Amino acid sequence: MSEQSTSIKKSSTRAHSMAVASGILLSRLIGLVRDRVFAHYFGNTDAADAFRAAFRIPNFLQNLFGEGVLSASFIPVYARLNAEDRHEEASQLAEAVFVILVLLTSVLTVVGIFATPWLIDLIAPGFHGDKRLLTIKLVQILFPGAALLVLSAWCLGILNSHRKFFLSYAAPVMWNVAMIATLLWGGQRHRGADLIVLLAMGSVVGSGLQFAAQVPTVLKFLWPLRVRLHAGEHVRTVAKNFFPVFLSRGVVQISAYIDSWLASFLGTGAVSALGYAQTLYTLPVSLFGMAVAAAELPAMSAELGSRSEISAALRQRLTAGLQQIAFFVIPSAVGFVLLGDVIVALIYRSGQFQHRDVLFVWGVLACSAVGLLASTSGRLYSSAFYALRNTRTPLNFAMIRVALTLGLGYLFALPLPRMLGIDQRWGTAGLTLSAGIAGWLEFLLLRRGMHKRIGEVPSGAGRIVRLWAVAIGAGLAGVGIRRLLPFHDPRLVGPVVLAVYGALYLGVTQAMGIGNMGAINRLLGRRR
Repeated sequence: MSEQSTSIKKSSTRAHSMAVASGILLSRLIGLVRDRVFAHYFGNTDAADAFRAAFRIPNFLQNLFGEGVLSASFIPVYARLNAEDRHEEASQLAEAVFVILVLLTSVLTVVGIFATPWLIDLIAPGFHGDKRLLTIKLVQILFPGAALLVLSAWCLGILNSHRKFFLSYAAPVMWNVAMIATLLWGGQRHRGADLIVLLAMGSVVGSGLQFAAQVPTVLKFLWPLRVRLHAGEHVRTVAKNFFPVFLSRGVVQISAYIDSWLASFLGTGAVSALGYAQTLYTLPVSLFGMAVAAAELPAMSAELGSRSEISAALRQRLTAGLQQIAFFVIPSAVGFVLLGDVIVALIYRSGQFQHRDVLFVWGVLACSAVGLLASTSGRLYSSAFYALRNTRTPLNFAMIRVALTLGLGYLFALPLPRMLGIDQRWGTAGLTLSAGIAGWLEFLLLRRGMHKRIGEVPSGAGRIVRLWAVAIGAGLAGVGIRRLLPFHDPRLVGPVVLAVYGALYLGVTQAMGIGNMGAINRLLGRRR
């Protein structure tokens, strides 16, 4: 491969990852606005707990058949067919996958609605009385929206394969806006249970809008879209890849459900606090880990040549991607620990969400930071396995991670708070801590497994240590500045402290030659 060709590929991949990051950033920012409005009306109340728990059941359908599974099983086959100019076969594959998804999600939605009372007992056995009944009602409303989000994930797979990244990752803006509008409109007329039911209806409408926003562009690549099932070789390949990833996602979802199950025993506010913290925690995971992994998957899947050439290309892509992830994720993790109260207060403190709620969510968020770098980097290694048509290795490692998460989660959430003599609800922080510890084990296993396949990928340990040192120093400076500020309004404190923290981190890393200002410039749409 010529040096010029390599440079073009690097530039193209960076541009694609920035497109993903831009779309995710826009979506996540609107999502934060949605969560702030939600916190204003519901805080850490029973209604908030009911909605957070209810959304996990239909979300199970979305996650199993949606973005992650399709990315791993469908995109590598579809992208390879297009790379080989077999466009008709690629279109037939896309049509067949669409039909299969419609059939599966329709059946599961109907079954799920009728089975909801039994499902509630599995995910929130600690809910009783009116709280349990409200959760059942919310789940039944939300199920059809989950089916629409699965079809939206099919659109994402098509668009990503054609390197149209921004639209697919910005489309959830429609879902978030629908929910915000529902809360602002309904909040003037309803409160409590009535408002939360109205919000569930708004979520379903938003799911439809998210799907509809992507359809016109998808049809440009698949027109005319023939809704028929082609049971060919490529469909069988996708199915063969699908089930290991399906099981892998299922295992991960079981972990999430166990967290919710345990949190339901930890008192009012535990489930909702876990949800608030996860919204913030998943921001850097999605914005940096998912952005790089999503942009790299079709590129790695389309690599052609001998085994040694493909291995060399993957090592190069992994090295660059891991460096980019570390630069952004390390300060995110440090910020969650040292400045988490500032972040939580800035985003959520309003109305029903008060100072005690800020401290509680900060504790949960700080513990989640333990595994942040491992989770984001692990996504990239998983994408490399999927590009090599190896879906079983990530499944095996995911099962090990989940087993460890379950064991540690139970210990940290239930017995440990009693042993330490602290409020039982602080076991919620133990849930995120256990997930972080297990995340590191999974990352190390993925890294070792990939190195056996393609050779050693440089760790960049020296650079990573310096990034941690700069981030911690900048974070401590932020803590000091917060104490010196003459005002205490979180809407003023947050922007000042976080701006200083970010400026120090970026300035010092750039001066040390370990910065990544080029990525930031591209993210903001500027040319160097």
